[in-house]
Amino acid sequence: MTRRFPGGQLLVATHNRGKLEEIADLLSEFDVEVLSAADKGLPEPVEDGTTFVENARIKAHAAAKAMGMIALSDDSGIEIDALDGAPGVYTADWAETPNGRDFVMAMTKTHKRLEAINAPFPRTARFCCTLVMAWPDGHDEVFLGVMPGQVVWPMRGEQGHGYDPIFQPDGYNITFGEMDRWEKNRISHRADAFRKLVAGCFA
Repeated sequence: MTRRFPGGQLLVATHNRGKLEEIADLLSEFDVEVLSAADKGLPEPVEDGTTFVENARIKAHAAAKAMGMIALSDDSGIEIDALDGAPGVYTADWAETPNGRDFVMAMTKTHKRLEAINAPFPRTARFCCTLVMAWPDGHDEVFLGVMPGQVVWPMRGEQGHGYDPIFQPDGYNITFGEMDRWEKNRISHRADAFRKLVAGCFA
């Protein structure tokens, strides 16, 4: 039996304003006031886990403990079959530069690696999302979401963020980068995980 969210304020363990807006939209029908870790001035913890679940737990429990509030965190990334699941949990790391994250560089690196091994088409992949809701007493609930698809080249679209311009979800002939933001939010890996979160903790 999953633990229910009692209503009121929910601390989202993110400093990403776009992600906060997505989460607020997904929870808009419930009795919840969404705040971010950035709003509360919390530092970003070191994400040294080797799985999405480990990193999501690190973020959620750090925020819940620091503020004495229920906290929700999200860890997500793209797994590419021909690269043995890489970049996976290191999705954001592939974009790191001394001047911040450069996802065009990361997508180019991904394409070059696939070309170097002559990876067959379709280059199947999936976006994965892990949500962890943590309570100040140390309890947590974990929900996993997946959006299957394929990696394409060249990059297409100006919408979204991260690797969206090279990810074409199953059943579509456009990339996440070409898709309307709110349509993507309806079908994405994060939406899949949120449906499970809502069923478990809110509905």
